[in-house]
Amino acid sequence: MSSPPVPAAPSPRLPDPPRLSKEVRRTGLLAAPLVLGHLSTGLIGFVDAVIAGHHGTETLAAVSVGTALFWLPMMVPMGTLMSLPPAVSQLDGAGRRDEVGALFRQGLWLSVVLGIALFGFMTAAVHALGPMGIAPEIVPGASDFLRGIRWGVPALTLYLCMRYLCDGLHFTLPTMLFGFGGLLLLVPLGYALTYGLFGMPERGAGGLGIASAVMLWAQAIAFALYLRRARRFAGLRLFARFDLPHWPAIRGLLATGLPIGVTVAMEGGLFVTTALLIGRLGEIPAAAHQIAINVASLCFMIPMGLAEATTVRVGHALGRGDGFGVRRAANAGYVIVLGTQALSALVLLLGNEWIVGFYTDDVAVATLAASLLLFAAAFQFPDGVQVLSAGALRGLGDTRVPMLLAVLAYWGIGMPLGAGLGLGLGYGPRGMWVGLIAGLLVASVLLGTRFWRSSRPARLQRLLGARPLDRTPDATRVTNDG
Repeated sequence: MSSPPVPAAPSPRLPDPPRLSKEVRRTGLLAAPLVLGHLSTGLIGFVDAVIAGHHGTETLAAVSVGTALFWLPMMVPMGTLMSLPPAVSQLDGAGRRDEVGALFRQGLWLSVVLGIALFGFMTAAVHALGPMGIAPEIVPGASDFLRGIRWGVPALTLYLCMRYLCDGLHFTLPTMLFGFGGLLLLVPLGYALTYGLFGMPERGAGGLGIASAVMLWAQAIAFALYLRRARRFAGLRLFARFDLPHWPAIRGLLATGLPIGVTVAMEGGLFVTTALLIGRLGEIPAAAHQIAINVASLCFMIPMGLAEATTVRVGHALGRGDGFGVRRAANAGYVIVLGTQALSALVLLLGNEWIVGFYTDDVAVATLAASLLLFAAAFQFPDGVQVLSAGALRGLGDTRVPMLLAVLAYWGIGMPLGAGLGLGLGYGPRGMWVGLIAGLLVASVLLGTRFWRSSRPARLQRLLGARPLDRTPDATRVTNDG
């Protein structure tokens, strides 16, 4: 007589999958200090532009060209060091926090080398302004600005390394605090050196460059002291010992980071090269472009901070092996960025003339700048989508193909169209800005499509290797996703 079948044990009741709204809240809380930190960085350009604009149109035009030549090469080390947040986040998500300190010390070595190389590049760039065709009246001030700010480049690369460490650990408050702390120093120092107050000589654009360099070193030193003394980082032993450069670790950062650096440089280079080409048209177009691009850059700080938060959330989900969480983290970023970009576009459309009034009293400059802000409003949505998609791809460590897509969008389409309209057909700055819109629009489509394909389960399984991929929406039942 056969025994009756044994009933299967009831499976444990699993919690409901985290809703998208919950992920939106987590991403928003992580991104808020990052956005404010980026805004503080963008406000450096705002402070420089406002002080320079009221000092004179020629000074503002010089700062426009000098700032362009500063940020164009700076984007490569900035993007390269962006390999740290996903690497740190994946170590954190996989429970390997004891490896973070060693990785950070190798990141410092990489920062030092990048900073020294960039200092040399900017020293040489000072002598290239004339051959580049920059208007002769702009060259002296732009040269003085570059000579001053180049001394702060090594400090900035070190600061970025420390900041990206914190970002990867989901602790973004220091980015905000040290960013705004630097502004408290820059405003009075920049004003004093530009106008020659308190017995100082009047240095114009060169004074702003020196003030910016002093501020960058103050930020880097303060950040290092904080990391060394804060209890939150004591367990990571960041400065516990002196490590010599370890090529395999640095090579790993470069393998991921250099394509990011090139991608960032491709996008930023589109804007910077546009500024340099407009600088050939004279001081009024250059000054107007500086105002418009500074306002657009401030708007860009919001999706950029959201993109970095999405990088961390996606990297953390991948480190846990949570396939569902990877797309959920990206979708939360897209939801937020569409809302923020709608608000930015509305502000630029309705308040363009009011905004320009902060920068200059020159009627010709103000009129042209206000019209350019309408073009800036038009690219808010594609700009937000492309940077969010790039951030999600960084979280997956997918950086090489996005680099090629960026080259195609910005330099295969955006720059030729802008240069053809602006310089070839004589539409001036407005034609150049049409090229910016086209490049960003194409990039948003290409990078968004790339993320959708890269986040498929089969692709994620290859990234994880032998580790199992949890494809259920309940991955958080076994781990806390933070």
